Amino acid sequence: TFSKDGQSQACQFTQRARRPITGPATMKLDFSVLDAPVRAADKLEAECAAEVTSDVHAQNFKLPMVDNYDDFQREVVDYVKPNHGTTTLAFIFEHGVVVAVDSRASQGPYISSQTVKKVIEINPYLLGTMAGGAADCQFWQRNLGIQCRLHELENGKRISVSGASKLLSNTLYGYRGQGLSMGTMVAGWDLNGPGLYYVDSDGTRLKGKRFSVGSGSLFAYGVLDQGYKWDLSVEEACELGRRAIYHATFRDAFSGGTISVYHVSEKGWTKMSGTDVGELHYEYYPAEPVGEKTDAMET
Repeated sequence: TFSKDGQSQACQFTQRARRPITGPATMKLDFSVLDAPVRAADKLEAECAAEVTSDVHAQNFKLPMVDNYDDFQREVVDYVKPNHGTTTLAFIFEHGVVVAVDSRASQGPYISSQTVKKVIEINPYLLGTMAGGAADCQFWQRNLGIQCRLHELENGKRISVSGASKLLSNTLYGYRGQGLSMGTMVAGWDLNGPGLYYVDSDGTRLKGKRFSVGSGSLFAYGVLDQGYKWDLSVEEACELGRRAIYHATFRDAFSGGTISVYHVSEKGWTKMSGTDVGELHYEYYPAEPVGEKTDAMET
């Protein structure tokens, strides 16, 4: 027999033991092993397709939060007073295109670097030069390289020199009046032969056979116009470009460093030389022997 207290305790024990189950027990299974393996080639193809369908011109540059942007830009230019110095040139001749540049970068009267690479290698058949703001030229010409590569993937053939220069011109025209400083040349070889275009930050695009851009361009033009001939050999053309850049560095304080010379032919571009202007000075202006100088003074 159970007492009342014992019966109540037994009932409480039975109620506690029979707790309701909230839901059926579940087990998670991993079926990923049944999926098809992802190949590296498929992943690369998907990434390239996404780049082709995307808008490469959609650059998100935030403008300063000011009431009048034009007044703000003029005021900043007065404060900064950018002084750009360089000398670049390119010309077409019988055997292709020669591109020659210096390597000095300046910040006003201060020489900030002597080793700037002012030739941007867009692809194996296209070259771009830098004059103006170094950051602007480097960024937008590398952006041009992306656009040229996407064009090649989409159309299955290399872009022409004319098309590449037009892409750069269209891009820069969209940012006209927003402070860019660029005076570039696009040189290369396509199915139509050698090509040379001048493109600047205003969206200007000019086709020609001889261009020189930069603070020392007038000095370079003097040598280039005097020595240019259509039937120059490759060695003579490279020497003409090197000599023109050297004389510009000799007269222009904002140009100097190393002179790089490139030749573009139907097989692509080739870097022909990279020579310090100090060495070229003694090549073009050899020093007189000390003995001969002393004899001349005595006579």
